Parts: sequence; C-alpha cells; structure tokens
Amino acid sequence: MEQKIILVVEDDNFLLSMYATKLNLENYKVLQATTGVQALKVVAKDLPDLILLDLKLPEMDGFEVLKNLKASQETSSVPVIVLTNYSEKEHIDQCFSLGAADYLIKAHFVPSEVVSKIKRILDKNN
Repeated sequence: MEQKIILVVEDDNFLLSMYATKLNLENYKVLQATTGVQALKVVAKDLPDLILLDLKLPEMDGFEVLKNLKASQETSSVPVIVLTNYSEKEHIDQCFSLGAADYLIKAHFVPSEVVSKIKRILDKNN
C-alpha cells in the first residue's frame, strides 16, 4: 500500500514535531510548513493526500491558504483539516464555507484523536 502524504502546517515547532512524530508512527509521510506561504510552496512541489492546517500563521493566515488551495484545480480536492485554537463560530463557518473537510479545536483533541479523524477522511476519499 502506498504511503499517504500529510502536510502539517503549524508555526509552533513543538506542536509541529509532535504531530509529525505521531503521524510518522502511523506510517504517514509527513511534510511540514511553518508559514502559509511555505505551505503553498510545499503543496505545489509535492501534492499531499491531506493537509492539517493551523489558522494563525505568519506571512499568510490559514484562511488565505485554504482559499488558495480550494481555488486551484490541482489542490481543490485535497482534504484540509483545520486544527486551530480559534473556537469562534464565524471562524468555523468561514472554514467550512471555504471547503475545509473538518475543523478541530486544538484544546479539545489529543493527537491520537486527530490521527483518527485523518484516517477517517482518507478512508472516505479512497
């Protein structure tokens, strides 16, 4: 079975390495980006099967990244799970209207639950 590629976009290095480690242990190939601009460069070079996206990012926020991903034909079908500390309803609604596959609030989910969500979405897309 081909290894699935997950792009983790997170500007907090501790969280980034924690999710990368967890996903590596689950046999995913993990790509990493710490800014919105970097995320779009990574995606252009190496199309992931799923993107885990923080909203609060330097250079370009997650909303802009999501908008760009969904506007491009190459990346519009890549599922994006928003993983953020923003819990306001308008942020959640905005992400879903932009095409996010799921919206997770960091404080409410441990990494293993996030991995379960990733698996569920990837299984659904196969």
